[in-house]
Amino acid sequence: MRDDLPTPAQPLKIGTRGSPLALWQAHEVRRCLMEAFALPEAAFEVVVIKVTGDVVQDKALRDIGGKGLFTREIEEALLDGSVDIAVHSMKDMPTLQPDGLVLDCYLKRADVRDGFVSPRYASIAELPLGAVVGSSSLRRRAQLALRRPDLKLVEFRGNVQTRIRKLEDGVADATFLAMAGLNRLGMGDIARGAIAPEEMLPAVAQGAIGVERRVSDARVAGMLAAIHDGPTGLQLAAERAFLLRLDGSCQTPIAGLAVLEGGMLWLRGEILRPDGSASVTGERRGAVADGTVIGTALADELLGRAGPGFFG
Repeated sequence: MRDDLPTPAQPLKIGTRGSPLALWQAHEVRRCLMEAFALPEAAFEVVVIKVTGDVVQDKALRDIGGKGLFTREIEEALLDGSVDIAVHSMKDMPTLQPDGLVLDCYLKRADVRDGFVSPRYASIAELPLGAVVGSSSLRRRAQLALRRPDLKLVEFRGNVQTRIRKLEDGVADATFLAMAGLNRLGMGDIARGAIAPEEMLPAVAQGAIGVERRVSDARVAGMLAAIHDGPTGLQLAAERAFLLRLDGSCQTPIAGLAVLEGGMLWLRGEILRPDGSASVTGERRGAVADGTVIGTALADELLGRAGPGFFG
């Protein structure tokens, strides 16, 4: 056994948000590392860190900042040595990491699709005129407004359990939740159905779990390399390059999905006006190794077709 592995006396500290889904993800990373290195659970410590996006629940995400809302405090703990690694939902991650941190470990990606959740209706098509749909995602709101401008869209924040409770209380007739998150919590049957990417392209990196570390930590780098899923890394390289060129944030509705097919990479992308009044879509195929080039090129194409001021 390597002599630099964590022990119960000197555990590896895993930083995470405190929601049930975030804790599931942190425990899954722990499980993968335990299995890869034959380590006991006591060799790890899960450290819950409060982040702005969870603390401030009475405002829309777009009104309190960008994607760093769910990561900033955890990254600060990583930088100051309070934790050794940080576990993130990749769709929450900014495209650039702070100096001194790197994100190069992804677990195998789960279901990328959005799930339609409603106590009364079976699908988007079944929603009656003027039905109320709750979502905090600007992407989902814009995609829905484009397809069903008759619907009333309301802000809908909180973890999975909170949103389900809001539906039961009649705050909205329906909402959308990532199938990956529902399945991880054993709640996949709550969704009336999963929405195909052809109908609603998912968020960039949806369904993927990322593990962030300090650049200088060679011990942790070696450990994380053992649990990294290569195909997921290739997909996210293309999607995040697409997002980076678009300067994506919580204030810009952007969707993107890369798929590996027979040694090639197929990337689909969509940008929308925040009010759902227009969208521009496109796709590119190329060599898997050229994912970042493909992502950047598709973003440039969509921006060129959209014209200046598209996002308003």
